Amino acid sequence: MAAKHLVARCMLALACLGAIPATALAATPGQPLVHTLWVNPFANVKVAIGDCSGKLCGWVVWASPEAEKDAREGGVAHLVGTQVLQNYRPVSSAQWQGRVFVPDMSRSFTSTITRIDAGTLKISGCILGGLICKSQLWHRA
Repeated sequence: MAAKHLVARCMLALACLGAIPATALAATPGQPLVHTLWVNPFANVKVAIGDCSGKLCGWVVWASPEAEKDAREGGVAHLVGTQVLQNYRPVSSAQWQGRVFVPDMSRSFTSTITRIDAGTLKISGCILGGLICKSQLWHRA
């Protein structure tokens, strides 16, 4: 019974994703970032990227037990479902600016997403007006 419910929820989610406009979010023709799934460099978190009111956002859809524990220690009770990529707007054909939420720190930072290639994103979080930044390479799941 639970499996049937999960399949129904997945089908509903896929149907809803198909209704989201992606015009402002396309990086290059034929390669929009919406409707994509990405994994962080540690392979302990997967993030679905989608549209949120015409901007780019991303939500945790899977996390390892260790990532869940780190998030709880940082003050985030439920990592899966957490919006970690927040309100990115395009600044070029392969770059977006917004905010990244770091669950194990329970803080948001100014951020840039840069498409390296069709399967790689560089996600940077910065402080002090961009003076100090930390980046990760995420790969298409």
